[in-house]
Amino acid sequence: MWAYNSIFYQIYPIGFCGAPVHNDGVCVPRIRKLMDWSEYLQTLGVDSILLNPIFESDNHGYDTRDFRKIDCRLGTNEDFSDVCKDLHDHDIKIVLDGVFNHVGRGFWAFRDVQEKKWDSPYKDWYKGVNFGWQSPLGDPFGYEAWQGHFELPCLNLYNQQVKDYLFDVIRFWVDEFDIDGIRLDCANILDFNFMKEMRAKTASMKPDFWLMGEVIHGDYSRWVNGDTLHSVTNYALHKALYSGHNDHNYFEIAHSLNRQFANGGIYRNIYTYNFVDNHDVNRIASSLKDKNHLNNVYTLMYTMPGVPSIYYGSEYGIEGMRTNHSDYELRPCLDLDSIPNPNYQLFDHIVKLGKIRLALEALKYGDFANVKIMNEKLVYKRWTNNQTVFVAFNLTDHDEWIDFDTGCNAKLTDVLNDNEVIDVNGYYNLYMKPYSARILVVNDGSFKVDFSDNSTVEITKPVENTEATDAQVEEQHFYTEVKPGKYRHFKGNEYEVIGTALHSETGEKLVVYKALYNDGGLWVRPYDMFKEIIEKDGKKIQRFTPID
Repeated sequence: MWAYNSIFYQIYPIGFCGAPVHNDGVCVPRIRKLMDWSEYLQTLGVDSILLNPIFESDNHGYDTRDFRKIDCRLGTNEDFSDVCKDLHDHDIKIVLDGVFNHVGRGFWAFRDVQEKKWDSPYKDWYKGVNFGWQSPLGDPFGYEAWQGHFELPCLNLYNQQVKDYLFDVIRFWVDEFDIDGIRLDCANILDFNFMKEMRAKTASMKPDFWLMGEVIHGDYSRWVNGDTLHSVTNYALHKALYSGHNDHNYFEIAHSLNRQFANGGIYRNIYTYNFVDNHDVNRIASSLKDKNHLNNVYTLMYTMPGVPSIYYGSEYGIEGMRTNHSDYELRPCLDLDSIPNPNYQLFDHIVKLGKIRLALEALKYGDFANVKIMNEKLVYKRWTNNQTVFVAFNLTDHDEWIDFDTGCNAKLTDVLNDNEVIDVNGYYNLYMKPYSARILVVNDGSFKVDFSDNSTVEITKPVENTEATDAQVEEQHFYTEVKPGKYRHFKGNEYEVIGTALHSETGEKLVVYKALYNDGGLWVRPYDMFKEIIEKDGKKIQRFTPID
């Protein structure tokens, strides 16, 4: 299944696109904004996108009016067709949010019951319809509503007509837009026979169609098996990821990982959908007491069993908290050129993690076992028949050493930290920087992960050369990559960068460039030196500055 190898990006479109909170009936092609992000998603290492509700609704998307139309606040079906083609052209799979447990009061079948009452052919489409009393919203009948919210009447999924209608809805989105999967909202309360029928129906529509369910509590294996769903949301591990860091307690995280994925683990053969935040929970940057732990949280998610997912904007460490009145603080309008207080270091870290996960089969398919557990230190192992990887974490704010049994006489290549090669023989005492992690591949010393920049979009923030503040210059230096093109040396001469290369013996990254004065000539300089910040006339400036 393609999803098991994927990295997901989750977007709540109504918020992301800046649509009105309440449906105003005005059609605006806001969904086309996604086409401006497709190359960016590739740069981030994302190959699958999860879109929360896009169907026509009254308010937040979970109160559906029409399952066959894009919400007018987002545009038309034609607009979305263009979006889907663009995403697929960029090799990005598309999963939609299927809200099939309930609908909105504006849904055509519910309106028919309101109008015709017991004469409506759709009165059995809803749970608990009772014409002997009125709903709290004044309807001439009662009905079952999701969690008592009567603006969300529950569908009767035991009714074959309802099921067939919803299966036809999925077929419509597959046939017209070639979608690749469905997230089932409220899967924990959906009828199992309904989900089994859906699995069989969707497999006939598209053999690799992916079904993932929102399940908060319970035994995930009840939902994930050969007959029902392919995956579920891993809420059990979500809490451990932030609370384990907040409490300086890696035992909590290690226990959760062991319980789920180790030998004898209850989800050992399940690819759970893993996340550090989403549209329903606080942003991870708000959940953590110390934001220095952000890197390790994402490293955990990318290296543990299951499918990793990034919630839009969290790759920059943006914040957001639920309130007593709404979830919209979690679901902001977001544009790449106006990220609030962006953490570019975290972004770069996540990009690197994506490349590492893509390169290491052990992280995608491998078994799991804890190796070393302490309050503030953790080592675990992932392995296949062909590859073994150790992942180590230091939760503290100071240098630490972690001793553990490697079980081998070989070399470990730390692919997270400049492909550093370490010789080991059995027990090894591993040096760890503060708030850091290591991803160590067992090999003969020749293994490397290629981190050369093949991005199609550049994530930069303009700096006004020598007029910039020292802080701006430092920030620019931190996240800007050296691209081919023209550069000016701080002394005034101009050069053309041809590209980057790796030293054949040391693996050091180098910049290859030629002079654009006199007779020219080729030069090679260490990458870090080329990017170096120097001081001139009391100001910090870049050694080489790009020329537009």
